[in-house]
Amino acid sequence: MAQAQKRIDELQAHADTDFLLGILNRRGFERELNRSIAYIKRYHAGGALIVLDVDRLKPINDAFGHAAGDEVLKAVVAELQRQVRSSDVMGRLGGDEFALLLWHLSETDAHAKAAALEQAIDRLRFVFRGRAATAGASAGIALLGPHAEAGKALEEADRAMYVRKAQRRHET
Repeated sequence: MAQAQKRIDELQAHADTDFLLGILNRRGFERELNRSIAYIKRYHAGGALIVLDVDRLKPINDAFGHAAGDEVLKAVVAELQRQVRSSDVMGRLGGDEFALLLWHLSETDAHAKAAALEQAIDRLRFVFRGRAATAGASAGIALLGPHAEAGKALEEADRAMYVRKAQRRHET
C-alpha cells in the first residue's frame, strides 16, 4: 500500500510539473493559486499575481530552432528563480507565458517587482550559431486580497501584461 501511495504521489507531481522547465505547469499553478487565495481570504493576507510573457521568442525559434527557444525559456526560469523568494510560487501557463504568485507586496512593490523582472530578463544575452540574440519580457500584475478570485486575477494580470507588451513595442 505504501508503494502504491508513493507511485500516486509521483504521478501527481508529474501531472502538475512542466517537464521541460521543472516548475509548475498551468494545472499545478492554478491549484496553488486557488489554495493561496483561500489562505489570503481566511487570514486577510495579500500578495500579487504577475503574468509574464517572453518577448521575441518566436523569432529565436524561427531563426535558430526550438532547442534555442528552450534554452531561452530555461534561462528565463533561472533568472525568475533568482529574483523571487522561495516562498513565492512560479508556474508556466503555456508556451512562453509564466505566472508568479508573490506574497505580501503592496501595489507599489508589485509594480517595482514586475519592472525588475522585465529588466532582469531584458539583460539576458544568448549566442546561437555565432549570432547574438536577446529576448525580453512584458509583465502585468493583479493584486490579491480578501476578495480575489483566481480566474479573475489571472485575467486581470493577463490583460495588464498585454497592455505592457504594447507599451514596450512603442518604447523600442
